[in-house]
Amino acid sequence: MIRLRHINDTEMINLSLKQRKIIGIILQKGSLQSSDIYAEMIKNNEDISLVTIKRALSEMAKAGFLTTTGQGRAINYNISAIGRIFADINAKEYCAIEPDKRYGMNRYNFDLFTGMPTDIFSEKELKIFEAATAEYKTRTQNLPTAIQKKELERLIIELSWKSSKIEGNTYTLLDTEKLILENREAAGHDKKESLMILNHKDAFNYIHENPKQFESLTRKNLEELHAILVKDMNVGLGLRKKPVGVVGSRYQPLDNVHQITEAINILSATISNIATPYAKALTALIGISYIQPFEDGNKRTARLMANALLLAHKRAPLSYRSVDESDYREGMLVFYELNSIIPMKKIFIEQYEFAARNYAVK
Repeated sequence: MIRLRHINDTEMINLSLKQRKIIGIILQKGSLQSSDIYAEMIKNNEDISLVTIKRALSEMAKAGFLTTTGQGRAINYNISAIGRIFADINAKEYCAIEPDKRYGMNRYNFDLFTGMPTDIFSEKELKIFEAATAEYKTRTQNLPTAIQKKELERLIIELSWKSSKIEGNTYTLLDTEKLILENREAAGHDKKESLMILNHKDAFNYIHENPKQFESLTRKNLEELHAILVKDMNVGLGLRKKPVGVVGSRYQPLDNVHQITEAINILSATISNIATPYAKALTALIGISYIQPFEDGNKRTARLMANALLLAHKRAPLSYRSVDESDYREGMLVFYELNSIIPMKKIFIEQYEFAARNYAVK
C-alpha cells in the first residue's frame, strides 16, 4: 500500500527565499555538498555564510525536501520527490532554454507518485477552492431544465474548443459551436479536427452521465475515456506497447507496457489516498500526461479525467477557456522535466475559480 506523506501548510509554502534558491541550485547541479552550494550562492552574489547554508540544508532535509548521502563533512544533498514537487520554477524562463540545454531529467521518476503528499494545496489555496465551490453550488441550485441544458452545451463547446486548441486544433470557438450544435464542419479543415472536437463532446457527456464510475482513477475507466476521445482517429486502444516522444522536451516517457501498467496502478493508488477532490483532479491531470500511457490523446484524456473526478465529487468542471495554451504547455514541460507542480497548480487554481464563476453544470 502506498503511504503518502502529509506536508503541513508551513512546510509547504514557507520556505525562505534562500532555501528556494538552494533548491534551484541542486535541481540544476545535482548532488552537492554544503561547500559546493555555498560557492554557487557566492557566485550568484548572495550575501550568506556557510553556517547559514548548513542550517538551511539541515532544515530542508528534516522537512523532507532534500535527501542526504554520506556522513560528516562528506554529506551530499540531493533533491527529494517532495522537493521537486514544490520547487518554485518560472516555467517561461525554463522553457526559453533550448530543450537539449535544459537541466531537467530525461527519464521517468519512479519515486514521484509514491512520494506525493496527501495534499498538494496549502490551507490558503483550499479556502480559495471552497469559496469558489460554495459559489458554484449556489449558482447550480434549482435551475430550470432548459437552463441546465444550455449551460451544459456552453461548457461542452468551450471545453471541446480549448482542449483541442491546446493540441494544435485550428477550429475557432464559433466553428466549434456550429459543429457541436448543428453538426456543420468548418471548410478547409482536416476531418481529424472535427472528430477531435466531437469526441470531446461525447467524452464529457459520458463522464457527466456516469459520475459514480469516476470517484477515483482506475485503469478501466481511464481506457474507456481514452477510447471515446480517440474514436475513429486511427489511434490504437489500450496501453501502448511502443515508445513515444514529447515534442520540445528531452523527457522520454516509459517505453514498455509492463512499466506503464505499474505506473498507472501507482497513480491510481496515489489518487485514492489523496485528501481532496481538487488534489485528486490535479494529480490525475499531470500524472496521466506524465506517464503518457497511450499512443496519442494522453493530455486530452488527462483533462477529461480531471473533470470526471471533479464531477464525481460534486465540484465544478473546468473548460480551460481562459488558459493561455503556451502557459499550459510550458507548465507541463516543467512537470515532465523537473516534476514541479507549481506552474500547473497556478493554472488549475485559476481555471477552477473561472469555472465556478462562469458555469452552472452539475
